[in-house]
Amino acid sequence: MDVGLSTEQRQLVESFTALFAGASPPSRVREAEPLGFDAGLWDAVRSAGAVPMAAGEDAGGWGAEPLDLALVAEIHGRFLAPVPIVEAQVAVRLLARIGTPSAAAALAAALAGERTVTMAVHPVRDGVARLVPAGAVADDALVLDGDRLLLVPAGGPPVENIGSMPLADLPLGPDAETLAAGPEAAAAHEAAQDEFLLLAAAAQVGIAARALEIGVGYVRERRAWNVPIGSFQAVAHALADSAAAVDGARLLVHEAAWAATEDPGRFAELAAMAFGFATETARDATYRSLHFHGGYGFTDEYDVQLYYRRARAWAGVCLEPRAAYRRAADRRYGPAQMEKQWTFA
Repeated sequence: MDVGLSTEQRQLVESFTALFAGASPPSRVREAEPLGFDAGLWDAVRSAGAVPMAAGEDAGGWGAEPLDLALVAEIHGRFLAPVPIVEAQVAVRLLARIGTPSAAAALAAALAGERTVTMAVHPVRDGVARLVPAGAVADDALVLDGDRLLLVPAGGPPVENIGSMPLADLPLGPDAETLAAGPEAAAAHEAAQDEFLLLAAAAQVGIAARALEIGVGYVRERRAWNVPIGSFQAVAHALADSAAAVDGARLLVHEAAWAATEDPGRFAELAAMAFGFATETARDATYRSLHFHGGYGFTDEYDVQLYYRRARAWAGVCLEPRAAYRRAADRRYGPAQMEKQWTFA
């Protein structure tokens, strides 16, 4: 695996970094709370091609590789951009994978910017898709009900959460449209879940990396006994551990993205592993950074609390790390026979 970025990928990183640096500062992230959505920023992100890039050229998109999407997701996490990039990208890839006439029509509308489509990652219970990412701001959601993949009208009442994410519970009403059914539909949705975990893992890496930078900057300036508190071993060693973990999490995300194209048999395993480790890394890095701020870290005036909350909210939406590791083990060795099998919930 080549861990270096191509010239085009470096340009991609520079482009989206410049976009979010100017359009998604912490002040704008705060303004978007509690819903966690900035319509103006979403228009700018779509104009930059964030949605079309995710679909293949044969489906009318730009044909970006999984690593390209992961690079954008990491920048998204770094700036806590209040827009549903991960959700929309995974959804259009799922629509392209389905390929039925109704799915193709939904895909065309999403690529043209006419509709925002998201995907439910939790199974339907009692006729309701719960905690749908971006379900409160999207136009439609892709929901798996048994072996039926449905297109469900979204935009439901937001579910309150610590990460200020636009989650919603969406009931399966009479307007739900069946896009595909059978084992192929279930398999396509499963593959989309793996891609969601990959991109969410990349976002967690961005969250962890930026939180670490905030923490390092603070301990260099904060003084006690006439020396920076960053000179204390208990502080410096903890932040050094987080720095090493961030590098490891990023490498694991890149390996999973590489496997999606070069070693697809291992992609599901590596995507779950990357999400579990990246989530643990983000939780640790944000905790340490906030902890070393002292009581200031919990106040609204300090940016680190934004990262602390979102690092935990992503896990609540997707999977807890232990469940992600179990998913990875199941993909590697097969489901355990003597225990209740874990499901994506």
